[in-house]
Amino acid sequence: MGGFTVCAMKATSVTSENQIDVMDPARGAALQTALGVTADIVDGSELPPFFHQIYFWTPHPPAKLGRDGHPQAGGLIPDMGFPRRMWAGGRLTFDAPLIAGRAAARHSVVEKATHKSGRSGPLGFVNLRHEFRQGDTLCISEWQDLVYRQDPSPDAPKPVPPQARTDETDWRDVTFNSTLLFRYSALTFNGHRIHYDLDYARDVEGYDGLVVHGPLLAQHLTLMALELMGPLAEFSFRASSPLMHFETATLCRNGPDLWVRGPDGRQCMSAVAVAK
Repeated sequence: MGGFTVCAMKATSVTSENQIDVMDPARGAALQTALGVTADIVDGSELPPFFHQIYFWTPHPPAKLGRDGHPQAGGLIPDMGFPRRMWAGGRLTFDAPLIAGRAAARHSVVEKATHKSGRSGPLGFVNLRHEFRQGDTLCISEWQDLVYRQDPSPDAPKPVPPQARTDETDWRDVTFNSTLLFRYSALTFNGHRIHYDLDYARDVEGYDGLVVHGPLLAQHLTLMALELMGPLAEFSFRASSPLMHFETATLCRNGPDLWVRGPDGRQCMSAVAVAK
């Protein structure tokens, strides 16, 4: 999303939302199964990092959904005036693990909402902050960066993605298919049609296939970092190019740096993990 110049900026008033959910161990074990790892989460288990994404659903009736399957603009996230949405990146701090089987509270705040103009046209940016607590313990703080943009022009050239690093010391290949994308959408209650509706993804939003969820890529990287580095204190990530469901990706690590490399060498995501 780099290379833009600010031509207009408008901040919205800060809004907030509070929600309580029980960290159902069966749902956590289902995500482990979908990811192809041993399903060992039970009541009282510490949830792996980033697993909180499958909780705190905010269902809306069909009449209140937009064309893309997301809730219509308004509510916590302001209407930025653009039809397409992407999760551009985020940052998390892990103070304590969330425990399966116990209730947790999420406090969400819109910290900033702005309009800017870039090389690809006008853009809307929304920055969210979430705090997750169990009892009086702050477990996770999370910042999310969302980007809203116009529909692609048929005549516009596709942006050239950055090339990924090739100096990894640890790596593994991962594959995706429509079944995994459907299951992850279901576990996160994410109705965004670019992840399961091929005709919509291709014909309306201009992708070559179904789009692998950015948080799903980040989930893979956090689990890789956890395995190689131990418990995490912080994790940040930035999406740079969408990955399609038919593509094999390579998860890479060198020290605190992690990234996702597409089959053509492009960088799909970069991340930094800090161990405790």
